[in-house]
Amino acid sequence: MIRFGIGGWTFEEWRGTFYPDDVPAKRELEFASRKLTTIEINGTFYRTQTPATFKKWFDETPDDFVFSVKAPRYIVGKKELAASGELLDVFLKSGLSELKQKLGPILWQLAPFKKFDDDIGAFMKMLPHELGKLPLRHALEIRSKSFLVPEFVDLARKNNVAVVYADSDDYPAIADVTADFTYARLQRCVESEPAGYPKKALDQWMARAKEWEEGVAPKGLDTYGTAAKPSKSKRDVFIYFISGAKVRAPHAAMAMIDRLK
Repeated sequence: MIRFGIGGWTFEEWRGTFYPDDVPAKRELEFASRKLTTIEINGTFYRTQTPATFKKWFDETPDDFVFSVKAPRYIVGKKELAASGELLDVFLKSGLSELKQKLGPILWQLAPFKKFDDDIGAFMKMLPHELGKLPLRHALEIRSKSFLVPEFVDLARKNNVAVVYADSDDYPAIADVTADFTYARLQRCVESEPAGYPKKALDQWMARAKEWEEGVAPKGLDTYGTAAKPSKSKRDVFIYFISGAKVRAPHAAMAMIDRLK
């Protein structure tokens, strides 16, 4: 399945542009989750949530909705990621299981200063792929050009970790398929476009999403891996519109969902 969504659901400029005036703040998630098919939870990046909060989010969203969860900065900001075993345990046991079948990928957004080194491999190896009976999927977002090497992509593929594709002016992009799902964060919304992106650009991203769904890297995007690629089989695709002219992000996601119908 291809899912389109946004980062977070609380943004003042969405009042009146995405959220109708008669939707109170406490019902924003309920509203957004019925217009989109996934949302990236970013509150988990800033502080530890509680099981009650995760359960509340579960209860407010449709049965077929899926969250991705942004891993906390107290882990991804560490100089030595592989030394965060105890902190990782705290995060995973903070209530993620309350999302049940709505728990999607965990996003590990590395700090810009983090370079590709042996620590990266050790960190990916320690990431668990189960939480109780729930499967866990991991997506790694890199911010340094030192990761633009075959060794990193091949390592991610070996550990079934998705490398996040960042459509950004500031960060490097890797389009390789490295896991049984694909994760992209599109960051070029402009306010002058009602749907964030021009129609031609949205059509192009839809074509790319369908290629990722088929298990192949989209034509024209940079790839770096050399090891055996995953089989060309159907896989989930998660695409989030964030940053740029954020006020347009929900409209971009909805425009893409309309293209799937």
